[in-house]
Amino acid sequence: MTDWLQQHTLFTADPQIFLLAAIAAVCIGLSKAGLSGTSTLNVVLMAQAFGAKPSVGLVLPLLIVADVMGYYINRHGGSWRRIWPMVPPAVTGVVIGWFLLGHIDNSAARTVIGWLIVGLLGFHLLLNARRQDFLALTEHKAFSWSMGLCAGLVTMLANAAGPVMTVYLLSQHMEKKDHLGVFSRFFLFINLFKVPFSADLGIIHGRSLATNLVMLPFVVLGILVGWQVLKRIPQKPFEWTLFVLTLFAAFWLIMA
Repeated sequence: MTDWLQQHTLFTADPQIFLLAAIAAVCIGLSKAGLSGTSTLNVVLMAQAFGAKPSVGLVLPLLIVADVMGYYINRHGGSWRRIWPMVPPAVTGVVIGWFLLGHIDNSAARTVIGWLIVGLLGFHLLLNARRQDFLALTEHKAFSWSMGLCAGLVTMLANAAGPVMTVYLLSQHMEKKDHLGVFSRFFLFINLFKVPFSADLGIIHGRSLATNLVMLPFVVLGILVGWQVLKRIPQKPFEWTLFVLTLFAAFWLIMA
C-alpha cells in the first residue's frame, strides 16, 4: 500500500505528510459542516505538506466534492439569482489570481499564501469588532464588485475566500437558511470555474487526483464530525482555538 501511494500519489515515505494532509482534509469537511474557522487552517496545512502552489490545485477537487454535498444539504435555502452580482468580479479575480500563480515560484507562493492568511485573520477580527461599520459600507455601489473581485482573487491564490463572502452575505441581511444556501451555491460555481485554470497551471493532474481519492474519506469524516461538534461544543471557543492555530501555522508557512 505504501509503495502504491508513493508511485501514484503525491504522498512520500514521510508519515508526517500523510498526517498533515489527513488533518487538512478533515478541516475541509468541518468548514463545510458549518465550522468556518477551519477553512483557513486547511490551507496552511496543505501548503506545508505538499508545497504552496501544488496544494492550491490539490485542495480544489476536495472542495468541489464538499461543495456538492453542501449544496445538496442547503439546496432549499437561497437561490442562484442571489450570487449573480458577485459572479463577474469574482471571475475577474480568478483570472488575475491565475496570472499571478503562473508567474511566482513555490517559495514566493508560500510567502504570499502565508501573509494572505494572516491578512484574512486580521480581517476576521476587524469584522467582529466593527461589524456595523462594515455593514454601512455595503450601501456603496462598488461594494459588491470589490467583494467579488477580492473573493475571486483570494480563492484562486489560496482557496480561502470564505471570510470575504461572509462579509458580502452579511450585507444582504439573509436568514441563516438562505445565507448557507447562497454561500454553498457561490463556492460550488466558483470552484468549478477554477478547474481549467488550475489544470493549465499544472497543479491538477493524474497524481493529484489520485491523492484526492485517498483523502476524500477524511473530508466526509470532517463533515460528519462537524455536525456533531456543532450540536455539542460552543462554536466561539472552538473558533478561537482554531484562530490561534491558524495564525501559528501561517507564520510557520512564511518562516519555513
